Amino acid sequence: MGGHIYIRDEFLERIGVDSGTLETWEQLKLVIPSGYTDDNIPCYSEDSIERVLHIQKLQELGYEPEEINKIVRKVGLPGRADGKDEDKKAGQYLTVGNLAEQVGVSPRTIKHWEDKGIIEANMRSAGGFRLYSEVYVYLCKLLLDLQLFGYSLDEIKTVSDYFREFLDIQKQHPVMNPDVTMARLDAFLEQIAQLSEKISKFKDGIQRWDELLKKRKKEIAGIRNQIEKREREKEKEKEKAREKAKAKKRGEK
Repeated sequence: MGGHIYIRDEFLERIGVDSGTLETWEQLKLVIPSGYTDDNIPCYSEDSIERVLHIQKLQELGYEPEEINKIVRKVGLPGRADGKDEDKKAGQYLTVGNLAEQVGVSPRTIKHWEDKGIIEANMRSAGGFRLYSEVYVYLCKLLLDLQLFGYSLDEIKTVSDYFREFLDIQKQHPVMNPDVTMARLDAFLEQIAQLSEKISKFKDGIQRWDELLKKRKKEIAGIRNQIEKREREKEKEKEKAREKAKAKKRGEK
């Protein structure tokens, strides 16, 4: 993770063209955003800059955007396997604020997790924007789960490091030292066993509290009913006393 990305204004400044020119290129699908922020702001990668350089070279040779579009569709651009990368689907990226809102924490919490090395932004813009893929909503909720299980942030950092290391091993284990890889996999299994044990205890605790709360809720409802019944009976007695007093007063007249 941790790739570099440019927000639209940063991208325009980087490639040195005006907004109208970029819009023309985008309409012809010569340049497409790599993704969008939650505020629907286009983002562009280093590959987009490389693509723009090739487009600008063709323009210097006298080709118009429409002609460049035909060239791209037919033979692609230098360094590309084909000219069809305009069909790639742009991703959706979340800013710190939107990620925090979807997870249910404050932006400060997201930043603190990143400072601790627990999470890492997918991309950073030249202006300092940190952008996260939507999968981070799920991942951050897993972090909150670990806090509920009693894990400290340092322990959560260890778990996140294991996950990152496992993803590397998953991709590269055919070329890695088998003894080292097996040792790391055993360490992962030990961590899984420890977490599974905590989850099991947590489930037992949830069941105990669930049963206790249901019992107390029923008992509280019973006491409330008794109190309400006594109050109704008292009110009836008062009403009888009032009626009796009224009847006596009428008789005296």
